[in-house]
Amino acid sequence: MICYPNAKINIGLNVVEKRPDGYHNLETVFFPIPLSDALEAVRNTESSEQYQFSSSGIEVDAAPEDNICIKAYELLRARYELPALKIHLHKMIPFGAGLGGGSADGAFMLNLLNKEFNLNAKEEELLELAAHLGADCAFFIKNKPSYATGIGNILQDVELDLSDYYIALIKPPIHVSTPDAYRGIIPTPSSHSLTDLIQLPVEQWKHHIKNDFEQSVFAKYPEIGKIKMELYEAGASYACMSGSGSSVFGLFKTEPSLNMPPSYFTWIKKL
Repeated sequence: MICYPNAKINIGLNVVEKRPDGYHNLETVFFPIPLSDALEAVRNTESSEQYQFSSSGIEVDAAPEDNICIKAYELLRARYELPALKIHLHKMIPFGAGLGGGSADGAFMLNLLNKEFNLNAKEEELLELAAHLGADCAFFIKNKPSYATGIGNILQDVELDLSDYYIALIKPPIHVSTPDAYRGIIPTPSSHSLTDLIQLPVEQWKHHIKNDFEQSVFAKYPEIGKIKMELYEAGASYACMSGSGSSVFGLFKTEPSLNMPPSYFTWIKKL
């Protein structure tokens, strides 16, 4: 059994207030994109171990027990009878990019095991389990365009069709610390809801839809801000950093031709 956990982008991100628990409430629109990992789980009949984990592609620099796929497996195993498994993750979504790749792996693991072993867990239960794995994980249970509030865990479906656009996704070899990114933010309630703003023509988004992290991140890492500028120069209808970075995406009406350094992760696809 195999599935393909996909990435997401943030269309706009407003940090609206700091919570008493130290986290921040935000407002964003999550949109799934077809950049995917591959996740396989099969019964392990060759070993007495409860699970065996392996990976390929982009290096996964964590102990197996700390991998989100294993955490998802253990969460379900605490409630349902599950067999020993061999689990393999082929990693294609860059880490530290604001694309939710790890969150997707965990959520897809929940859905995969629920379906394959006929656990009959309801969507509400899967959403609750996903919330234990991370703030973005719940989005990937439904995996469709969503308006997110709270810490990104309160979701509302939105109608958003970008199938007429190409996406260009660029990630430079820069790691942006999320805590550092938040330290550069002054939380401010937004004057217009993103649910209204995304109804505007995409070409108008650049005047109205912003990512609050860009100001502080671009100041510290000018290379990331330069990518956004170059996407607009290449003809993007809209460009934005995803999450707290470091990836930047552009939406184009025609397939763009980009000349990025070889060390940059560059991915272009029709949505």
